[in-house]
Amino acid sequence: METPSLNRTYKKVVEEAQDFLPILGTDYVELIVGNAKQSAHYFKTAFGFQDLAFSGMETGRKDQVSYVLQQGKIRLVLTAPLSQDSHLWEHVRTHGDGVKVVALWVEDATKAFQETVARGAKPYLEPTVESDEFGRVVKSGIYTYGETVHLFIERHEYSGAFLPGFQPFNSGFSPSDTGLKFIDHMVGNVDWGQMNTWCTFYAEVMGFAQLISFDDKDISTDYTALMSKVMSNGSGFIKFPINEPAKGKKKSQIEEYIEYYGGPGVQHIAVATDNIVETVTALRSRGVQFLEVPDSYYEDLQHRVGQIDEEIEVLKSLRILVDRDDQGYLLQLFTKPVVDRPTIFIEIIQRKGATSFGKGNFKALFESIEREQELRGTL
Repeated sequence: METPSLNRTYKKVVEEAQDFLPILGTDYVELIVGNAKQSAHYFKTAFGFQDLAFSGMETGRKDQVSYVLQQGKIRLVLTAPLSQDSHLWEHVRTHGDGVKVVALWVEDATKAFQETVARGAKPYLEPTVESDEFGRVVKSGIYTYGETVHLFIERHEYSGAFLPGFQPFNSGFSPSDTGLKFIDHMVGNVDWGQMNTWCTFYAEVMGFAQLISFDDKDISTDYTALMSKVMSNGSGFIKFPINEPAKGKKKSQIEEYIEYYGGPGVQHIAVATDNIVETVTALRSRGVQFLEVPDSYYEDLQHRVGQIDEEIEVLKSLRILVDRDDQGYLLQLFTKPVVDRPTIFIEIIQRKGATSFGKGNFKALFESIEREQELRGTL
């Protein structure tokens, strides 16, 4: 159940979260894809990301190629294997395009590795120093759910475009941005009975605390259900909701994801904007497809959420959802999957005081997803 006061909840999280792993923010998110060049073009054209850096055969990397894009504080890395000998080839075969790395910006990557491994994390990358003419970066990493990993990035002695091994890149094609500012949260899907296991991992291994919990009474429709807990570090900069399936009459979106992704993984990336009306208008004009919300959702919206700055008819025309907590309200909308498999999607969110996650929208959202599942024949 959602707590009565999320303001008090955040205070409790700060008190409960341990300070052995201070995280400054999300450094970047890396997706392993089948074709990095085309994926980069898509995220530039559709979402307004800009060229930042490149690594590949031209920079001496023979096994893989990466394009780095940026918008606001968001950095996306699109990486593809260059041959079947690359370890990334199997990742694409199993999962399709999906998130492999959630990189966290830290002051001390060596200490972050030592502290988390001492608390039970499985090592992914021992502390490693990489350097070039622009300085040095220290990287380390641990495994989390499925094949997803957290890299710890220490970059205060580095002034290059991105990381050593990358060169500045400009394709000559720079569509305007769409107002995306930073990553608000990232959601992981895990298998039956695994939610508490991974919430315990984030609490005990990384010092996070539970912010909110939703059970199958909160997140359900006539056919499907799921459970979710939101884990947050002490600053609140990093928030990781963890979802697992719950018993329902039909196959839930979490079960569908796990089936097509081939196991647990990142379900969606929520990106923040200061003006969701302008952002969604721009995204729709560029061909981004969103989940459809029925007209009936807007019939009593004013009664449910109270006074808001936006015009209801404008929100209705764009199918934007609204929810309120005791701190304010938020506006949100979810894309359809941005890859061929019904796996990863993007959430657009604007917070006007609200610190919650749109509990009041769950039923409408999940019914929309079920309509898509029905079209795919996977419900």
